[in-house]
Amino acid sequence: MNLFGGFFKDKKVLITGHTGFKGAWLSSWLLELQAKVIGYSLRPPTEPNLFDICGLEKEMVSVLGDTRHFGKLKRIMESHQPEIVFHLAAQSLVRVSYRKPVETYATNVLGTVHLLEACRQTPSVKAIVNVTSDKCYENKDLRRGYRENDPLGGSDPYSSSKGCAELVTAAYIRSYFPQGHDGTPALASARAGNVIGGGDWAKDRIVPDCVRALLSKKSIVVRYPDAVRPWQFVLEPLSGYLRLAQRLYQDGRVFAGAWNFGPDDDSLKPVRWIVERVIEYWGEPGTWNRDQGSQLYETGYLKLDSSKARTSLPWRPQWDLDFGLSQTMDWYKAYRDKKNLAAVILRQIRSFARDMQGRSR
Repeated sequence: MNLFGGFFKDKKVLITGHTGFKGAWLSSWLLELQAKVIGYSLRPPTEPNLFDICGLEKEMVSVLGDTRHFGKLKRIMESHQPEIVFHLAAQSLVRVSYRKPVETYATNVLGTVHLLEACRQTPSVKAIVNVTSDKCYENKDLRRGYRENDPLGGSDPYSSSKGCAELVTAAYIRSYFPQGHDGTPALASARAGNVIGGGDWAKDRIVPDCVRALLSKKSIVVRYPDAVRPWQFVLEPLSGYLRLAQRLYQDGRVFAGAWNFGPDDDSLKPVRWIVERVIEYWGEPGTWNRDQGSQLYETGYLKLDSSKARTSLPWRPQWDLDFGLSQTMDWYKAYRDKKNLAAVILRQIRSFARDMQGRSR
């Protein structure tokens, strides 16, 4: 399948955070595209985890390391001389950020500085995609959707740290990477919505929380049932990151800067809708109830405007939320039934790629 015009074949691609949920999916897809993949990350953050389940350590160069350690990160870059870099390493949970603000800022802000500085000192690097978050925007409960030029902010340490990472990215573009391929890499940031997909076992994320409760025959506890989020299947934003990296590599500074990758409006749903559909797709009895304890602040409504990506890359969502959720639950049911989970991942990647290719004709 000649997806992306065969662009990634034999390209050296480094991914930070490759042992995480999105990092493992991105590694799997790049391997399917025949890229030469190098990963730099901490150990997998959960047990079980997608990285180990898919046996990715045998398929790629996997280096354990922390982006807070600049010297080691720089040595890895020098050793492998990647052409394309995806920066996914992060402390990615809002509730953890309240408990561990220093770790959150050190990882998400200083880790980003270290990554960009290592890239600046590695002549082989031509394209960098820094993955941040839709929560990087100053929260105004906008119904029109946040646009790339809206103010950055954050009411909690996680959101604030992602806003800071965006400011770091913008500063590096202006100060060090102004010309793209004029001896410097082309740099962009990517902001995506709430991602779902098989193999996510993180705490305080709604689908993994649901699955753990269903596996243990317990009622699902929901903190914010009425909160509305831009849900999307994991391959949706990853397809945007890949497309963006390709355009950065080929066209340089024209594609530098910030990009939103959000779903269609019909994928904006409250948490209770997700929970009820998860139970339905699980195919076994399940219940849920609202958490009656005091809760930390989170925005009640969040939406991205992805017009820029749709018109300029071009990129657009392939699967609607209901189908993406059905694919997500197919993976978890395969886990429950002890089936070949790596095969499920590969099948879903290939199915998604076929739909991408079909729409591009």
